[in-house]
Amino acid sequence: MPARIVIAGGGFGGLYAARELERRLPPGAAEVTLVNDENFLLYAPLLPGVAGGTLEPRHVVVPLREELPSCEMRLGRVVGADPQRSLLRVESPGGDTQELGYDHLLVALGSTSRHPPIPGLDEHAISFKSVADALSLRDRVLAIFERAEEADDPGERASLLSFAFAGGGYTGVEALAELEDFASDVIGLYPRCARQGMRWALVEGEPRIMSREMPPRLSAFTTRELEARGIVVHTGVHVDELTDHEVHLTSGETVPARTFVWTAGVTPSPAVAELGLPLADHGRIKADSHLCVVGHPDVWAIGDAAAVPDPSSPGAPCPQTAQHAVRQGRAVARNLAAALGHGDPRPFSYRSKGTVAALGRHKGVASLMGMKLRGFPAWFVARSYHLAAIPGNRRRARLLSDWTLALLFARDSAQLGTPGAPSR
Repeated sequence: MPARIVIAGGGFGGLYAARELERRLPPGAAEVTLVNDENFLLYAPLLPGVAGGTLEPRHVVVPLREELPSCEMRLGRVVGADPQRSLLRVESPGGDTQELGYDHLLVALGSTSRHPPIPGLDEHAISFKSVADALSLRDRVLAIFERAEEADDPGERASLLSFAFAGGGYTGVEALAELEDFASDVIGLYPRCARQGMRWALVEGEPRIMSREMPPRLSAFTTRELEARGIVVHTGVHVDELTDHEVHLTSGETVPARTFVWTAGVTPSPAVAELGLPLADHGRIKADSHLCVVGHPDVWAIGDAAAVPDPSSPGAPCPQTAQHAVRQGRAVARNLAAALGHGDPRPFSYRSKGTVAALGRHKGVASLMGMKLRGFPAWFVARSYHLAAIPGNRRRARLLSDWTLALLFARDSAQLGTPGAPSR
């Protein structure tokens, strides 16, 4: 009888684990079922391009059924598990709860935005975790331009044209840079707004932006690049209150912001806490060097939801990056296949190749395999990296087409009518 393998989560880790299992296991050795709440993988590093209008939304998602033809797909939301009975509980799109039995369970549920208890955050902050978020943010900028163009009061117009981001990591910096680039390109269509000008700000709690991703010199270059565009960078401070028109900082400063985007940190998917598995600090599942959950030989965990020992930093868990999730997916598939008698297990071993970040305006920063790049070369490397990393030749061709057209033509300024953008 074939082994039943259930993969909870269809992000980078889950997709690459399923693909590797298809390759390693002989036909009929296992029935692999992947459970995900969407039928696609979102290539999240390209979300800023969607918000900035240089990429089509459907070109940054990977249909799971196309990539995993031998895997059974279950669309649903993981709501719990019973490890003692080897059951995973899944809520279907229709609202029914089903129990899936397994011989081996792989948890790759990823993460969601971390929202600390800051007054006004839930009411006024915009998230940046999905295609819908990116499209809504783009529409919001255009809707604000329309409203500001009609405003007769310069003070009201200035208030409307104020934007702030919290979180100076990779996601926040790229999203801010791409959105500001988009806004600068289209504001010329709004004469009153262009004369008024925009105000952009970035708030980061660490002493410098991208402190975990980039060395100090590249972090300093990024700060200078943003400030040269008129973006105010606040470091070493946190948001302590948010209203509908301003952000209050722990330094006592007040930052005008009618649009506030929250990208400050992630936390494991809420379902992780409902699985009955041992948790490490910050709510991540305790996994050993072979990616097996501590005390549960038939359960495995990878990606943002798992605290996997980092081979390059003893005593610390692996960073929550797509790079690590992809490699963990391949490694756990090898070890899971070994548990079924196909191959030999090996501990997870991977050292980060570096980080790339595009900053719009043909600028970027890159710390990659010992190279430290900035400006146009880094921007080119960033795009080349993502072109190579996204699964599927068809999607690569579409990305290349989108980027080429964006170089040749002005950005489209039409609103798409997405939910979440303010009405006029």
